[in-house]
Amino acid sequence: MMLAIKEAVMDMSPYVRKTAAHAIPKLYSLDPETKEQLIEVIEKLLGDKTTLVAGSAIQAFEEVCPERIDLIHKNYRKMCNLLVDVEEWGQVVIINMLTRYCRTQFLNPNQTDSIDDVDKPFYEDSDKSSEEEDETKESEPKKKPYVMDSDHRLLLRQAKPLLNSRNAAVVMSVAQLYHHCAPKAEVGVVAKALIRLLRSHKEIQYVVLSNIATMTIKRKGMFEPYLKSFYVRSSDPLHVKLLKLEILTSLATETNISTILRELQTYVLSPDKEFAAATIQAIGRCASNISEITDTCLNGLVHLMSNRDESVVAESVVVIKKLLQMRPTSSEKKRPSEHKDIICHMAKMVEKIMVPMARASILWLIGEYSERVPKIAPDVLRKFAKSFIQEEDIVKLQILNLAAKLCITNQKQTKLLCQYVLNLAKYDQNYDIRDRSRFLRQLVLPGEKSSALAKYAKKIFLATKPAPVLASKFQDRDQYQLGTLSHLLNTRAHGYQELPEWPEEAPEPSVRNVEMPIWTEKKISTKKKKNTADLKSFYSETESSDEDDSDGESQSDESEEEDSEEESGEESEEEEDSENDENEEEEESEEEVSSKEEDSSEEDSEEEESSSEEEVVQKKPVKKEIKPEKSKLKEEKSSTKNQSDLLLDLDDLGSLGTGSTPVTPGDMLTPTMASSMSNLSISDRASPTNVAMPQPVIVPSKSYELLNRIKGNGLSVEYKYTRSISIFSPKMVSIELTLTNSGDTPITNISMGDKKLQPGMEVQEFPEIATLGAGSSTSVLFGINYNDTTQPAMFDLCTQDQKYSVNISAPVGELVQPYTMNESDFRTQQGKLGGMNENSGSTDLPEKNQSPKAICSCVHTAANVLQVPSSEENIYRFSAKTLGDGTLVLVSVKVKESKATVTVNCEKMVIGTMLLKDIKSTLGKK
Repeated sequence: MMLAIKEAVMDMSPYVRKTAAHAIPKLYSLDPETKEQLIEVIEKLLGDKTTLVAGSAIQAFEEVCPERIDLIHKNYRKMCNLLVDVEEWGQVVIINMLTRYCRTQFLNPNQTDSIDDVDKPFYEDSDKSSEEEDETKESEPKKKPYVMDSDHRLLLRQAKPLLNSRNAAVVMSVAQLYHHCAPKAEVGVVAKALIRLLRSHKEIQYVVLSNIATMTIKRKGMFEPYLKSFYVRSSDPLHVKLLKLEILTSLATETNISTILRELQTYVLSPDKEFAAATIQAIGRCASNISEITDTCLNGLVHLMSNRDESVVAESVVVIKKLLQMRPTSSEKKRPSEHKDIICHMAKMVEKIMVPMARASILWLIGEYSERVPKIAPDVLRKFAKSFIQEEDIVKLQILNLAAKLCITNQKQTKLLCQYVLNLAKYDQNYDIRDRSRFLRQLVLPGEKSSALAKYAKKIFLATKPAPVLASKFQDRDQYQLGTLSHLLNTRAHGYQELPEWPEEAPEPSVRNVEMPIWTEKKISTKKKKNTADLKSFYSETESSDEDDSDGESQSDESEEEDSEEESGEESEEEEDSENDENEEEEESEEEVSSKEEDSSEEDSEEEESSSEEEVVQKKPVKKEIKPEKSKLKEEKSSTKNQSDLLLDLDDLGSLGTGSTPVTPGDMLTPTMASSMSNLSISDRASPTNVAMPQPVIVPSKSYELLNRIKGNGLSVEYKYTRSISIFSPKMVSIELTLTNSGDTPITNISMGDKKLQPGMEVQEFPEIATLGAGSSTSVLFGINYNDTTQPAMFDLCTQDQKYSVNISAPVGELVQPYTMNESDFRTQQGKLGGMNENSGSTDLPEKNQSPKAICSCVHTAANVLQVPSSEENIYRFSAKTLGDGTLVLVSVKVKESKATVTVNCEKMVIGTMLLKDIKSTLGKK
């Protein structure tokens, strides 16, 4: 079998390798001595790149050598990335394994103590004693704020999409991963998925509810929005009903307790006695957890004592007893008669209650608070002394306690009764009762030889009793991993693996680094060579192979040295070749693919083939459009260039882009790039070659409602900022109004009426609209000069019959216009605008806003700025000027891991502060 398994793991078919992985734990169970050889086989299977094999390999690892965590290190990132593509059973196995791996290799993400202590030294006195300095030195490692490991974040990020899986086991495994390994602020994402399971998978309700019950103990707010999902239905089985009661009591807060109590009141009337009794216990837990409703619950439970159902009455008595014990001493002193009324009522009911536990609870209460009811307590003892022989054992013990306590506090009336009860108990069949009577006799009724404890009898019997704790049954289940059989049964099952504790110091993260294969390095180096040659051969006819690239380079070098006759000859050859471009390029791509299939694996050849095909598709339009212009470009190098020629001189644009990425003409035709190039001077083109050219960003215009169709009697008006230069004045914000007639009759004479403007503001009215037909809409432009203020422009929108008062306040990002700068000028101006003119703040970037394109898009959404070319990685710069007086506005965004630091430099503090706030909120928006 061992030979067969070793041969099968090398098979070409992934299904054969998967089956071999299944055979490994079977062989191990037959012969544990083969463990070392099987570990070698498992190590090979863990390195398998096929998703079909991953789950089976991990299952074999879990059953044979789960302690060999070193085998997972180099495959950890691969497993995280393949997680989405693995089959559902494999996803469950891998997530469970990665949960334990995460608990051993990363720090606890919920370390709040160290973060809270960071700011403490700031408020302390600067003069400290040597002892205090030593203490601070010892506590320095604890003051470092927690930063999540990138591999820890990778696991959570890759597992999150699986919450939408159709398989319930996968969803629950992701939920337990987040519960045990994620920060508290992120665990809430699993709530919606678990509620969906609860509603759609009735067969696993109990398992899902048990997980939710454990989660709600620590995180009430997580499931509070889904409170109605835990309401009990008549069709639910009893074990599900009891579990929902546990969850409802755990979710009870001061805000929702009234809703929960109304629901529990209906459950008390259930014909199911066990469920009704459990509901009364749930009411007691709610009353103990929320002190504001204790009085209400006590009154309600007292009323339940008149119920016809004995089990309901008995459970009410037991809960009342516990609640009275939990009452604070201070409140008892203020309201001494409160307990008296309840105890008197219970004493009257004691003869009707037949449940032993309830009768015993009433007797305990009367004995504990006998001083409150001095007339009733002796009479209760008299009645129970008559029926002592017929009572249950638990009731007899409480009768003895009651007799002893009354003998201590009211010896004149109860001494003979106490002797009578003790004599009866002396000959009882139960040895516990006989022993109790002998013990009590020596304390309460000592003879000639009194015991040493007799004088302490009052302290012993009437001492303050500790209040009972009404805790959830799931209080201690968090010690087991969610979703396991041990968690479900609340006891350790055979084969259960303990969930490791978080390490105090994180192990070395470099163990998960995997060396790149040699072929990958070669592939990268060839790509770099191609990219460096692209700038020289961008407008010449290039071949797909490396040899053709080198020939193109030599031809371009020779063309610079030869005279114009040789250049014209080369161009004529290129024109002849361009007629058969498509046929030649298809043949070249096929030759390239076939040659690379012989040297590399199947996966490599597929990647090269796809990349070559993309290059062919991109090169076709470039050759046809740019070749006729090549001769013009070379002639322009020897002549003086004007401003319009700069837009076509693409060779010079290489100085503004990266050395490895050519700039395509398509990028230059976008409005953003055209505006950025229109103001370039000769000094701008002399910037370093490593400055990255900003990529064009298209930001959709956002529409705002100016007039609702209901308020406007069928006329609705929306407006949006066009972010173009106003046709009325360069100082005005260009605004487009869209007017829609939703009514049945035409609207006539739509115009702008009276205006209420701040000093310095101007409004350019739009032309009057004579008629707007029913169901039609139209758009008009008008301009507002806000004079660099954020105050709204108020005016009247008039029709022939109506007048509507409206106002438009522009976001601060619309009060600026793009301004072209190079990087050196940006740094110079930013240095001048420091101190009070600088506003800075940081924000956490959600996952979708961490790419360069997303960051630029967020900034452009918040403000009408222009991106400045940057030579520094992860630093993005933007420039603009205010429309009013042309004040310079500089924005820089520095990204480090998942955090962005935004800096806005502007002489106008209001604009700088508000612009910083808008950009931060846009970047941090999830």
